[in-house]
Amino acid sequence: METNGQNLSRALADAVILIPSLEPDERLPAYIQKLADSGFGHLVVVDDGSPESYQEIFRRIEGIDPRVKVLHHEVNRGKGVALKTGYRWIRENLPEISGVITADADGQHTVPDCVHLAEELENGRRALYLGSRDFSLDHVPPKSRTGNRLTSVLFFLLYGKWLQDTQTGLRAFRREDLDFMIGVEGERFEYEMNVLIACARSRLPMIPITIETVYENENRGTHYHPLKDSLRIFRVIVGGFVRFMGVSILCFLVDQALFNLFNIAVFHNQETRLAGYILGATAIARTASACLNFLLNKSVVFRLKGHTGGALWKYLVLAVMIMGLSAAGVSLLGAVGMSPTIAKLIVDFLLYFLSFQAQQKWVFAEPAGSERESR
Repeated sequence: METNGQNLSRALADAVILIPSLEPDERLPAYIQKLADSGFGHLVVVDDGSPESYQEIFRRIEGIDPRVKVLHHEVNRGKGVALKTGYRWIRENLPEISGVITADADGQHTVPDCVHLAEELENGRRALYLGSRDFSLDHVPPKSRTGNRLTSVLFFLLYGKWLQDTQTGLRAFRREDLDFMIGVEGERFEYEMNVLIACARSRLPMIPITIETVYENENRGTHYHPLKDSLRIFRVIVGGFVRFMGVSILCFLVDQALFNLFNIAVFHNQETRLAGYILGATAIARTASACLNFLLNKSVVFRLKGHTGGALWKYLVLAVMIMGLSAAGVSLLGAVGMSPTIAKLIVDFLLYFLSFQAQQKWVFAEPAGSERESR
């Protein structure tokens, strides 16, 4: 029977640490040495186009231990590309590993925290493990505290999952999800947010693991640009919802245009403009706009690959459910004295967010762990 120490040794030997790095300082060789000393079986560092003056550091890193591999980009391509370069090399060269742990090169992620994630991987549960920092601590820079809280709130509203730390670089996942991670879009810091959105859509569990909150010198050594990269991440979070709103507005306009076209141009005779004809014009316009809404949500908003049939019946079921919930909600609020007009505005506004989440997590969701190779 294996002891706890033997289990831990196996967990470390079976895991691979992946670190993307741009223009590292002396902290990185020391960090790699500590990780190697702790027993990790594989360490992969991706040099994301650092100038020649930094290559001596990478040569020293690769000479620390035979378990260390350094990959190079000729030019800077971004953190997302660097991670995927590492993922592809791991997929092709390390078939026996249990999973991958990504860490940053700036000293924020301690060796004990990396060991903790390796233990989680060894448990075998298929999930994305997220090293979660405590942003309420006094030494956290205000810009980091504010930025993470804002993205946490937005992510919860739009994707239905509360994550205290949405921008953590310390993550772990099982080997079988390498293709899934490679297929997520994004080249720079926004890639990591895209991963969270992809996991939410594909129902791959995201499990926060409490880690030490480390900010050295107020995190001045990071290559994260607060304004530029924050805007890029913000666009990633709200981008899908903005497209969803745009499609909704377009389909509303199509519905109104077709109704008026049939009601006025076709049924222009005043004597024949009866309720049946009005109903016919409404049905034609609503059917056409609904078909357009389905196709645009599938291809433009949620970008579902593969067959349409399964998504179509789910879409129809959801539409019926939304109508039923709308009627029930308005009736309930009306029963307590609220104006039906106000009640419908409130209920339909809330149901709009519910519809967005239901469509991304159910109607147009990718199967858990499905891969979409990025270009």
